[in-house]
Amino acid sequence: MGQIRLTGNPEIAVTVRRSARARRLSLRISQLDGRVTLTLPRAVPEAEGRAFLRAKEAWLRRHLETQGAPVPVGLGARIPLEGTLHEILPGAGRSVTRGEGVLHVPGDPDRAAARLQGYLRTLARDRLAAASDFYSAKLGKPYTRLTLRDTRSRWGSCTSDGGLMYSWRLILGHPEVLDYVAAHEVAHLRHMNHSDRFWAEVERLYGDWRAPRKWLRDHGNELHRYRFD
Repeated sequence: MGQIRLTGNPEIAVTVRRSARARRLSLRISQLDGRVTLTLPRAVPEAEGRAFLRAKEAWLRRHLETQGAPVPVGLGARIPLEGTLHEILPGAGRSVTRGEGVLHVPGDPDRAAARLQGYLRTLARDRLAAASDFYSAKLGKPYTRLTLRDTRSRWGSCTSDGGLMYSWRLILGHPEVLDYVAAHEVAHLRHMNHSDRFWAEVERLYGDWRAPRKWLRDHGNELHRYRFD
């Protein structure tokens, strides 16, 4: 894979991907993090791909604008926590503390993003473990382990041996969304599919799951705007 940069304001980085299976040129914008991928069939020259990209540039910029710009995390920035925006401010002591609409981060300002990410991951683990414990007890089937990742393709998963994985960024969204994802993955402990029986199990565990699922589809990509690196 290579990369093409579209000059302008802002500059757009486009990943170029070759595919032996592709039959035509295609342009894709990730709904999770806004990354742009241009796929070229094996025999199509890169010059043709660049021409295609220039022809689609206005469309591409319009769609990227609707997704919102990345937000570098640091002192003075605002990030959501459990669905409510919090301003990141300097703090005292040794630990991140949470107030009404604020997060106080002590120490070196250059380390604020890393310290805050550690705090958020710990909080996410606590919330997701509590939700997973609750729903697995209700299901009557335990899980074997719980891991957190910064996944871009899914919010959670369940392995055949009962391991649960979640995106720690769920802590940024509304609590009911986090609860729904936990119930969804726990339901996979019994049904490793998305059959009608699976969705009935999700409804038995959580209740009406349609609103939080729709929120994730419509707004989940916004949680990936916040850059901690």
